[in-house]
Amino acid sequence: MAPTESVAAFTDLYLPTVNGVTYTVALWRERWPRCRDGAMDVVFPEEDGYDPGDGEYALPSVGAPLYPQYRLGLPTMPDGLETPDVVHVHTPFTVGAAGVRFARKRDVPVVASYHTLLEDRVHQHVPASLVGSFKRTCRAYERGFFERVDHVTAPTSFARRHLLEHVEADVDVTVLSNGIDTEFFRPVDSEPFRNRYDLPDGPLLGYTGRHGFEKNLEEAIDAVDGTDYTLVLAGDGPARPDLETHAEAAEADVRFPGFLGRAKLPEFYSALDAFVFPSPVETQGLVALEATACGTPVVAVDAGALVDSVIEGETGYRYDPGDLEEFRWAIRRTLAERDRLSDLCRRRRRMLSVDHSLEQLGRVYDDLER
Repeated sequence: MAPTESVAAFTDLYLPTVNGVTYTVALWRERWPRCRDGAMDVVFPEEDGYDPGDGEYALPSVGAPLYPQYRLGLPTMPDGLETPDVVHVHTPFTVGAAGVRFARKRDVPVVASYHTLLEDRVHQHVPASLVGSFKRTCRAYERGFFERVDHVTAPTSFARRHLLEHVEADVDVTVLSNGIDTEFFRPVDSEPFRNRYDLPDGPLLGYTGRHGFEKNLEEAIDAVDGTDYTLVLAGDGPARPDLETHAEAAEADVRFPGFLGRAKLPEFYSALDAFVFPSPVETQGLVALEATACGTPVVAVDAGALVDSVIEGETGYRYDPGDLEEFRWAIRRTLAERDRLSDLCRRRRRMLSVDHSLEQLGRVYDDLER
């Protein structure tokens, strides 16, 4: 049997939206030809501000309920998409469902990635009295969707356990990191970044990403309260006004530089003495891997995927959820061991690379075609 070459990726999240799923899909699509002599086409909801290129198929779309920043693609078959060796669906919504139907109609294997825990944000959108029933509905929906595919990949063992034990999906799951672009995310000179944002020379901690209430970023502010650390909370999101108010009451230097363009991220990570990550809801936590690839150790909550993504005593330290004193201890220990941890972070760069992940993904595809 010849190795898998052509792949059709179906995703409800894609450019110009910026998040972990779109980053992964776009990076896999770019790097797949390095792994195999073929292409990875992508099907996604059309959105103003992005014109599809070769191998990109935009479906007509409408606004997504509850999430006005996203679009829902109509679950139709894209015109001109040739039958691939494998279909890979990255999201369980309308475009993902279209991908499953497309695969079945063309009689090719279909793989799904488990990127997002659907029930984690239910409490933000429904009354407290309905949270339990809505979470059960989310689990039932996920279970039904993933049991329709031939194989599932999950970015961490935590995500795999969640799908098998909590969602109770009867599926075959391979743990396969999404991977990052280690050619881009690497240690660089951070002095330009420090100068641009007028950052002091003392201990510098930071986070970048979505400022969502579920990210628990106020705990990072509490952890630096009363210290001489500077905390840089880059990014934006609905929780930012509350975080800024919380920071005003803290006896610490907390900065909010706003959204950082991709080009600035290696400088940002390299400037930090430690990356702090108190979010308990990650399925992988790509920003933790990006920081690690830049030689910056991570202080993370011991919950969710960060149990796997942050290696205790090697790429950083973890602390028990809600234990502020242990969070502060983990920061102090990371700062004290910064040089040793940074060296170990750099040594893991090969394992973090997207090329390594795609080599493993290719083997998953090949096994399905046998």
